[in-house]
Amino acid sequence: MKIFRCGHCNHAIFYENIKCENCGHLCGYRDKGRKMLTFAPNADAFISDRNKKEYKFCKNIEFNACNWVLKKDHPLDYCSACQLNRTIPNLSDESNFEKWQNLEVAKHRLVYQLQKIGLPLPSKMIDVNGLCFDFVAQQNNPNLMTGHSNGVITILLREADPVLREQMRKQFLEPYRTLIGHLRHEVGHYFWDRLIYTDQNMLDEFRTVFGDERVNYGDALKLYYKVGAPSKWETSFISKYATSHAWEDWAETWAHYLHIMDMVETAYFFGVTVKPIKKKKGLKAKVTFDPYTIEDFDVIIKTCRPLSFAVNSINRAMGVPDVYPFIVTPAVVDKLKFIHKLLLSKRFIGELKKSS
Repeated sequence: MKIFRCGHCNHAIFYENIKCENCGHLCGYRDKGRKMLTFAPNADAFISDRNKKEYKFCKNIEFNACNWVLKKDHPLDYCSACQLNRTIPNLSDESNFEKWQNLEVAKHRLVYQLQKIGLPLPSKMIDVNGLCFDFVAQQNNPNLMTGHSNGVITILLREADPVLREQMRKQFLEPYRTLIGHLRHEVGHYFWDRLIYTDQNMLDEFRTVFGDERVNYGDALKLYYKVGAPSKWETSFISKYATSHAWEDWAETWAHYLHIMDMVETAYFFGVTVKPIKKKKGLKAKVTFDPYTIEDFDVIIKTCRPLSFAVNSINRAMGVPDVYPFIVTPAVVDKLKFIHKLLLSKRFIGELKKSS
């Protein structure tokens, strides 16, 4: 993600900030143009420090669950990210509050990235082919699971509990389990429906790269949970779960594509350079580009590898888990390239360069 700055004092501010930590001006993200606007505190109206236009905050600001802004005369009360919410938890239960706020942080970061790519995000409440989110508690329904179905992404509230999430990560022997990871994975299923299933040429190529999705999904998952991943799965798949079915291989790879693009974009805006003292060529990287403007995915992955090794090493120095605990093999790179090529063919990736 890019670096944002206060429009009043030019101090760096995080995407989630509701006020500048330096001068105290209020912060609001404007998705059109991907700008962080700032406003004088305690004023009668939210007049932007930069363009002097008046805005209003998304209605979910009252729950500290959103800091996006809309034009003052916008007919809707919710921003484009919050318009995708179909179900939110019962907020009369105080234990749900923080979990929902954490879910919203992850979802807003997801929406930022999908909007930057240029992917359409119609709300399912308006468009039958659209997308929506159900953030729900499992309660007395053991069959309710995190997942995707026909544009509805369901995320169980327990995933926002860091203790329970870590327990599940260990139970399923996963190296990585985060809210943003869940959301990126599940939205991958949605975009398979929108970008692959509706394009016969892409569907044929998908089957060559990922396998035949017509294999019975339920039977495939039962087999996976019974016997696990095949031996030497690491050579062809990004995760064990990706081996279960072509749809899951796609969703796992799609999530990692978004991980990699976000990692490289953030490094670009921070001007990160990895230059080991002993001059190991394979560990050098200088991020001089926004990955969303690059057509050659080899350039992106070549840059990402040294970055991930460096940040993993820093984390290990602090005694915390790796940021990116995965090995991206040549076979996985081919799958990532398929996704990049798909987005290029749909004129999403690369178009940003013309307008930036």
